[in-house]
Amino acid sequence: MFSFVVAIASFSLTSAQTEPVVDSSYVAAVYEHKVILNPKPRIPLSRRAALQHMKRNLDIYEEQAARAAQQGAQILVFPEDGIYGFNFTRSSIYSYLETIPDPQQESWNPCTEPDKHSNTEVLQRLSCMARRYNLYLVANMGDLQPCSQKTDPSCPSDGRWQFNTNVAFSSDGLLVARYHKYNLFVGELEAFNTPPQPEIITFNTPFAGRFGLLICFDILFYEPTVTLVEKGVRQLIYPTAWYNTLPLLDSIQFQRAFSLGANVTLLAANIRNNQMIMTGSGIYTPFSATYHHAQQGDPEEGRLLVARVPVLCPLWVEQGAVKESSSTPPATASSVPSSSTTFIAPMLYDPYTFVLLNETEGDVEVCNGSFCCHLQYQRLTQSSSKELYALGAFAGTHTFDGCFALQVCALVRCAQLDFTTCGQAVEEAETKMDFMLEGKFRTRYVYPSVLASNHVLEEPEYLEFAADGRVIMKHSNMSSGLVTACLYGRMYHLDYDECIALE
Repeated sequence: MFSFVVAIASFSLTSAQTEPVVDSSYVAAVYEHKVILNPKPRIPLSRRAALQHMKRNLDIYEEQAARAAQQGAQILVFPEDGIYGFNFTRSSIYSYLETIPDPQQESWNPCTEPDKHSNTEVLQRLSCMARRYNLYLVANMGDLQPCSQKTDPSCPSDGRWQFNTNVAFSSDGLLVARYHKYNLFVGELEAFNTPPQPEIITFNTPFAGRFGLLICFDILFYEPTVTLVEKGVRQLIYPTAWYNTLPLLDSIQFQRAFSLGANVTLLAANIRNNQMIMTGSGIYTPFSATYHHAQQGDPEEGRLLVARVPVLCPLWVEQGAVKESSSTPPATASSVPSSSTTFIAPMLYDPYTFVLLNETEGDVEVCNGSFCCHLQYQRLTQSSSKELYALGAFAGTHTFDGCFALQVCALVRCAQLDFTTCGQAVEEAETKMDFMLEGKFRTRYVYPSVLASNHVLEEPEYLEFAADGRVIMKHSNMSSGLVTACLYGRMYHLDYDECIALE
């Protein structure tokens, strides 16, 4: 049995707080919304018909804002695409869009000044919602910005930008932030434009200081997400419409991993849609996770999450970043035998090098090129039909539904007893395992996760991010069977060159 201590480190332990904080905590809420969809999203509607559709979703938002306020929420986050859905074309989304003024250029309260800008019914509804329930509110909607190719050569040929957009309102209804999504997923490129430049957008609150904005696919890229963190923004708001992608990128799995790896609070609101395999929302801090992930067979319905979370001010970080520590360094898997047979299998469309865990306990190593992963493990329970596990390593460029460079160490349960199923999606497991997983990364951006059976998150007992690039994660005493343990390294600095080379 391994002996573990608890220590949390990260690539960013600094913060810039610009507002006085009167309390050391605040109450946050996120709503996982079962979006009411347009049954024919590719057919253009009149503005009136689009407003009627959006009103049905906004009515649910109103109900949830009231519920959140009753539970003391000071800030509430709604998901990406929650007001109208998805699968639109450029022309069919048009009637759903509103021209959103830039809060950095003008001050506007849509609730109290409804006539200042025309065709802004959605903005007015959201503003009044924030004002009525006295909470900061963040929602996702579509922005239409007119442009001219005469003055802007990058302007689309139809004379308008269409952006996937977050809007934030203060508790009196003032529009305080507007963020245009920079990293569009493949399915939305037909409806929306990529902004000419990435936007780094934050807003301040009187109860918790500064929050940063990002949307869905943004979380996997340097801009704007890591730039926000490196500028000292420790509280991130994350509307998403995330397709769950086991075994490495389940919604709550990566939400938790990013919060831990970046040492930030993440307020994540997802869509609930069975057909699109969308669920998984949460309120994550470096020290806690309040989350929801629907299971197969659960009713398809929304879910409001409310939690009190700490304000991540600099003083609090200095006192709280390390829960416990030990002067004795943990044992590492440095003397790992290299004689184990390896094989290649796809995991999320990338060719991982795997080695099977054939024993009850042991030390194994697997390398993908010069990048190596080490594992020390001990199985504690054995299912009635033996479950197969493998350790995988990958160092390269992911190119399916996006292009980005990775270094990943992953301990996964294989789908069946056939080694060719290692890397396939699995939701359940019976085998509990104590383990130490280690890799030496050429990036300081590594996101750790432990996912147990039926989408249960486990908190790693020990995490170390060493100056030489080594990342060590230890865990024991699992509550249920292990599905995935992962160190997900993002090589942001290689994205541009590697992806250009593949074009």
